[in-house]
Amino acid sequence: MRRYIRDNALMWLEDYHCDGLRMDAIAFIRNVNGEEDPGADLPDGWTLMRWVNEEIRQRQPWKITIAEDLRSNPGITGSVEAGGQGFSAQWDASFIYPVHDVLTAAEDADRNIEALAGAINTSYNNDVFQRVIYTESHDEVANGKSRLPEEIVPGDVENYFAKKRMVLGASLVFTAPGIPMLFQGQEFLAPGSFNDTEPLQWDWAEAHSGLTQLYRDLIALRRNLHGTTPGLHGQGCQVFHVNNTDKVLAFARWEDALENATIIIANFANQAHQGYAIGLPAPVAGRYASTPTGRATTATFRTSPALAPRLRLATTTVSPSTAASTWALTPYWCCRGYN
Repeated sequence: MRRYIRDNALMWLEDYHCDGLRMDAIAFIRNVNGEEDPGADLPDGWTLMRWVNEEIRQRQPWKITIAEDLRSNPGITGSVEAGGQGFSAQWDASFIYPVHDVLTAAEDADRNIEALAGAINTSYNNDVFQRVIYTESHDEVANGKSRLPEEIVPGDVENYFAKKRMVLGASLVFTAPGIPMLFQGQEFLAPGSFNDTEPLQWDWAEAHSGLTQLYRDLIALRRNLHGTTPGLHGQGCQVFHVNNTDKVLAFARWEDALENATIIIANFANQAHQGYAIGLPAPVAGRYASTPTGRATTATFRTSPALAPRLRLATTTVSPSTAASTWALTPYWCCRGYN
């Protein structure tokens, strides 16, 4: 049986030329109850997954393997040499659940920004890309649950707040450290719950073309296609501003050096702020203060009946003496700053 499972995995990669594999519910392969309970561990299950990954690395090391384990166990993506299972990445419960809670809370006062900061800062084995981050998956939008905008405003996914907070979540997925994942239909506001017997309503993609374009723009930022957000490729991450009263959070992402960081600022409240001051990390502030204004891209909505989102340019000023930047924050708003 072990050889059959290994051969099946290799078949999809070698014969069908798949780019990688996602292993489903592997917590139940390594543990009777699918939990972190050593008394119910299945050592043969652990070594099976390690063997499969080891074979893949030896034959096709450029292929990716992803574990749906959802127990935040670093050993899942630990190296086989160190006794880990050797997966490239794992779906991260430490991201999806606190982020989902923040986005779906009915009242702003109930949004836990400190928990959100912890979700952004999580990594495994000192590698931020050993986790897959998302706000929707086949599990999170089925089995009695609904898609994110439906959870935010049940029965009215076209609602302004459902769209704004959904886009805020998407902005986090594409800027926080990790491998971003989208679920089918998410990019055009698919309503209700997921059912694998029902086809997607593709006419929604045309009806919500502005939202679809926003996702394209976020992907371009994540991939640094414009050469302005290299920090989103890097291992560096520092959450440097957490305001649980006003529900504002800011963090830096960098690839080579902190002074070249991409800055992400998010407002998780239905409250605008004019001249909101944020102290930047010293190396970043020095870089921003070298020019009259920093630049930023921000996710917002057009004032059209369809409320179609777009990305636009904004400006901020940085004081060289105080290393503080001031921003105009609109409700449920996320901005990426760069120099």
